[in-house]
Amino acid sequence: MRQRLGVKTCVFALVACVICLRPELTGQNAPSLQEQLKAQYKLVRMGADGNGLTVVDPGTVLDIQKGGLLGVAPQITIFCPAKFQDGDLKTPNGFCAAMVKQNSRFLQVGEKVYPTKIDVNLDKDKVSFQVVECDSCNGVQQPSFFKSEVVFQFAKGALRTTSVSQVEDTIGQVLAIDSGGDSQQGNGQGAQNQDSGQSGGGGAHGQQQGPPPEPQQIEKGQTPEQVKVALGNPEKIVNLGVKQIYVYKDLKVTFLNGKVSDVQ
Repeated sequence: MRQRLGVKTCVFALVACVICLRPELTGQNAPSLQEQLKAQYKLVRMGADGNGLTVVDPGTVLDIQKGGLLGVAPQITIFCPAKFQDGDLKTPNGFCAAMVKQNSRFLQVGEKVYPTKIDVNLDKDKVSFQVVECDSCNGVQQPSFFKSEVVFQFAKGALRTTSVSQVEDTIGQVLAIDSGGDSQQGNGQGAQNQDSGQSGGGGAHGQQQGPPPEPQQIEKGQTPEQVKVALGNPEKIVNLGVKQIYVYKDLKVTFLNGKVSDVQ
């Protein structure tokens, strides 16, 4: 009798192990948060033709709800992400904004964009959205395809237990799905470079939205490269050997042995 009970116990234990090892029986086959978000927000597929960038397959059209997203020209390889946390959208840091100021502008509330990339980082409790202007949706005459990024930061340890609908509600506070825009086609004309704050030729590109980047400080001891990042290229350079002078429109920066020694 004891032998039979022992056999039954082993059989039950073996069945339990098989169940544990089968993902479909334990819920491990459920789609991840990133997969569910990509199903909700269709990513745009971009291409190029003789005129430049073009939309090959349009994605979900999103309406910008808050000012503070810094758009950069498509040829720029870096992003200056805004950060949304606890209902507040923080603009990109001033150093990054200064680096791209000649090829950037703040996207306006009401402008329409496509999602290009969605990334979920459960360990850091954040969801990152990269977007690109839907120029045809915005009705502009001068396509630019400026791109931007916003990071949705959740409380520590919260993202693993937050429902998909709650995550989508958070995203919707910055990027709301346009009710009638999913079928909008991208403009096939080439991307154009624009200086920060310039008009895109019409539509929603008329004005700069959001606060400007924080002013950069020039301090003694900085290198010429650091000054160029903050102020851009000088109008003139006076080279006197160990002494150099960068001449800008409103000031002069003097370097001694490759370090800032005076600003006038």
